[in-house]
Amino acid sequence: ACFRLLCSLLIPALFLSGILCVCLVILLWGIRLWIQQRKEQLTSAGNDGKRPLLVAFFHPYCNAGGGGERVLWCAIRTLQKKYRNVTCVVYTGDRDATGEEIVEGAFRRFNIKLTYPVKFVFLEKRYLIEASLYPHFTLLGQSLGSVFLGWEALLKCVPDIYIDSMGFAFTLPLFKYLGGCHVGCYVHYPTISTDMLSVVRSQDTRFNNAAFISNSPLFSKFKLAYYYFFAFMYGLVGSCSDVIMVNSSWTLNHILALWRAGASTSVVYPPCDVQAFLDIALEEEKSTTEYSIVSVSQFRPEKDHPLQIRAFAKLLKEKRLGQQPSVKLILIGGSRNQQDEERVKNLKRLCEELGVSNDVMFRINIPFEELKRHLAEATIGLHTMWNEHFGIGVVECMAAGTVILAHNSGGPKLDIVVPYEGHITGFLAENEDNYAETMAYILSLSPGKRLEIRENARRSVHRFSDQHFEETFLLSVEPLFK
Repeated sequence: ACFRLLCSLLIPALFLSGILCVCLVILLWGIRLWIQQRKEQLTSAGNDGKRPLLVAFFHPYCNAGGGGERVLWCAIRTLQKKYRNVTCVVYTGDRDATGEEIVEGAFRRFNIKLTYPVKFVFLEKRYLIEASLYPHFTLLGQSLGSVFLGWEALLKCVPDIYIDSMGFAFTLPLFKYLGGCHVGCYVHYPTISTDMLSVVRSQDTRFNNAAFISNSPLFSKFKLAYYYFFAFMYGLVGSCSDVIMVNSSWTLNHILALWRAGASTSVVYPPCDVQAFLDIALEEEKSTTEYSIVSVSQFRPEKDHPLQIRAFAKLLKEKRLGQQPSVKLILIGGSRNQQDEERVKNLKRLCEELGVSNDVMFRINIPFEELKRHLAEATIGLHTMWNEHFGIGVVECMAAGTVILAHNSGGPKLDIVVPYEGHITGFLAENEDNYAETMAYILSLSPGKRLEIRENARRSVHRFSDQHFEETFLLSVEPLFK
């Protein structure tokens, strides 16, 4: 009787599930056909009568001025050089600027001049991917928000090739299966990483793990379960990409573990404008009356500017015991929005609290030439982000001839601040005391010894040049054009 009852319930349930699955497939197929028809209506033939190949980049913050944006503009310039029949499209939420202003900004900040015009598709729903919209379950909220933003992008312009260049992997299946596009991605930083899982598992407090969670075994277990679920979903959507490019060995290890798509994954080091910095004359320092320490990074929480200020304050406190040359800290970075501006105000307050306001300068959204001048005059280049995926600012500091002091993790540790032909190229540190001690040590070296380290660093950065990026990027995206 029980078996008959089970069968009488199970068979209709299976039948109903089958019908729902068929209806869903038909609906998705219908949407795909409708999108393909929209594509035909929205695109027109070029002057030669042929329809250009549309290559779209999903980069909602393309006017932000960070390392990710440099990758975007270099990728577009590279494709324009190689393919004549390609029209590059950028999906952006930067509605406060015109397309001309965005392109001009790319030239001013990065010294990148495009060969042909770019088509901009301005998105209205960028607020859906703002972290501030999701105080809890931020990763999931932003990822689902990116799907809605991706849908808006797809309806406004249906490309032939879609490249996510900002890390919104949940948009990939949307463009592949509904848009019928070849899809690729350039991963700067995995949305979730095995390191993040270990932070929660060990109940450690970091910028992505609040104290009330790390202090509670129950909350930690719940967050761990949520992270594992998210990691599974992230692996699922990421693995549907036809081409996967990652920016460093650190990112490669995480993406291989999460996406399990080794055959389509390759390391493409981000393009650093090393040549522009290599033009700076490298010679032994003549003046030892004032030293400057320069940091180059966007004003985002993970960059850990407070660590830089606290370590610098500790350095000054110890140095003032003796009669040594004065030292200045110059924080150079991009500010994208109101949250970034608030962050800068908080950093200035921290400087006041520590009594170093007169010794710390903030230079925000500065032009390329000013950045170059500051780096040319600097003695030490400073970087403090834990598990930085790559570190373009680190490479720029080394190319400009500063003695780099970076965080002992991620890209700087694995790819950049590594011995070159057996010679030291810079220094690594992990905490406030390490940083203060190492800065003091670098400043105590003779100008000749510092010059030796700077020369080694310079020789090592050629593998991060624009030219090397162009070669590896074209090799990686080639399958998308077949």
